[in-house]
Amino acid sequence: MFGIKVNRLSIENLRGDIFGGVTAAVIALPLALAFGVASGMGPIAGLYGAICVGLFAALFGGTNAQISGPTGPMTIVAASVFTQFAGQPTVAFTVVMMAGAFQIMFGYLRIGRYINLMPYPVISGFMTGIGCILIILQLEPLIGHVAPPTVVNVLTALPSDVQSVNGYAAGVGLLSLAICIWWPKRLTRIVPSPLVALIVCTIAALFITNVPLLGAVPSGLPSMQIPQFDFGQLSFMLVSAAVLAALGSIDSLLTSLVADNMSRSFHDSDKELIGQGIGNLVAGFAGGLPGAGATVRTLGNLKAGGRTPLSGVLHAIILLLIVLGLGPAVSLIPHAALAGILLKVGIDVIDWRFIKRWHRAPGTDLVLMLVVLVLTVFVDIITAVGVGIVMASLVFVKDMADVQIQSIKTIVDDVDHELLTTDEAAAFRKLGGRAAILHLSGAMSFGAANEMMRRISSVRPVDVLIVDLTDVPSIDGSAALTLEEIIQRAVDVDQEILVVGMQFGVARVLGRLGALDGVREATRFSTRIDAIMAALESLPDR
Repeated sequence: MFGIKVNRLSIENLRGDIFGGVTAAVIALPLALAFGVASGMGPIAGLYGAICVGLFAALFGGTNAQISGPTGPMTIVAASVFTQFAGQPTVAFTVVMMAGAFQIMFGYLRIGRYINLMPYPVISGFMTGIGCILIILQLEPLIGHVAPPTVVNVLTALPSDVQSVNGYAAGVGLLSLAICIWWPKRLTRIVPSPLVALIVCTIAALFITNVPLLGAVPSGLPSMQIPQFDFGQLSFMLVSAAVLAALGSIDSLLTSLVADNMSRSFHDSDKELIGQGIGNLVAGFAGGLPGAGATVRTLGNLKAGGRTPLSGVLHAIILLLIVLGLGPAVSLIPHAALAGILLKVGIDVIDWRFIKRWHRAPGTDLVLMLVVLVLTVFVDIITAVGVGIVMASLVFVKDMADVQIQSIKTIVDDVDHELLTTDEAAAFRKLGGRAAILHLSGAMSFGAANEMMRRISSVRPVDVLIVDLTDVPSIDGSAALTLEEIIQRAVDVDQEILVVGMQFGVARVLGRLGALDGVREATRFSTRIDAIMAALESLPDR
């Protein structure tokens, strides 16, 4: 299928992969249920997502021991999509399919290496915002009420709902949270804390009559979702799918790096994206949540001995068996227990590493992080990511422009300039102030174009202008056109133009744009001293 290769399922590490797969499934079960409820599509959607993404990412992915499934960030983005298309679930799942297709395309275009270029403050603000959303959305179920769909709705309803707290539900939820936080780490490898919380709180709820439960959970195989497009909101579908794809790719590749460090192996980024894309494509068809590489589940798999894709396949098969046979048991799980588990997930998602260092972070990074955080929580994730990337890009361009501007030098009377060698300074001195050198260095881009023009315009009239490009490795169209304007202005006032040291890439851009059409081949030199000597020869004729 389009050159996609299925991973070889080896039994060389069978015992470790069985233990790893079982451990990953035990960790994934309560999280899949909780994420399904948080998304608004129900617990079964979380399980279908965990099965589909977990199975196909293992079969076709590029990280041997990675366990994939619904994650907090992916669930929050998916929840916004499901809210947007509340009356059109098939359209919402089509967005999930489109996200999978985008990821497959990312893999084939070999852009996995570029996905991790998203600025850290944007990732930090986004992840912290996701954590805050998870926490806020679980406050209502924690106290025994139905969770409103948005953060604003929760914050609006919470003051009045707090006055009618369901004490039993709150007790169950806090018990679940306490188990997740204080369960001994040495026991986590044997039995993960979310599963313990789920079992203990479900048993406790059997003896309490007024704690809201999940209720009937569908069992059996899913009914396939046929792709359906809402052409009136096609742009929203495309943007949402792209955000899901980018987020899932970042999430997965970061988890791949964690898996590499622990297993001392190396993953294939592009193959991993193809595997994740196939998983999300199938999850959309099955009516499941989108997913990504899950760090906690992957670490659990590795610690239990999982080392090959077989562990991921076994994890998905175990979850499938649960779906096929344990629906009645799952229906007895209290909402508050899942709320407690998700509260712990939200706390863990928050980027505490950046928050602890906020007072030492650069001001622009702190502002960027806070802007993305606020937009994520109170507007929407798509806007937050878009604004964050644009702001980060503008800050980067400004910083690079400042560096480029500092590298622009003009030499007229100061013949002892540090750029000139002793021989060049001596030769330049003989020009008697009748020539100027415009020296550029580093990559020249649009950020420095205006300053380039301002610098040369401030130079007093001279007979010869030497444009020194020796130290310019690259130039963009804006800077090239500005250079053309500088040359044209010089030609208009009868200045002689000498160009020095064009590297191949610079010459190609300038040539394609015709920026040097006004400069004769005879006035292009490879070294600065040659240009200065040519200026000396040409001046007596003026």
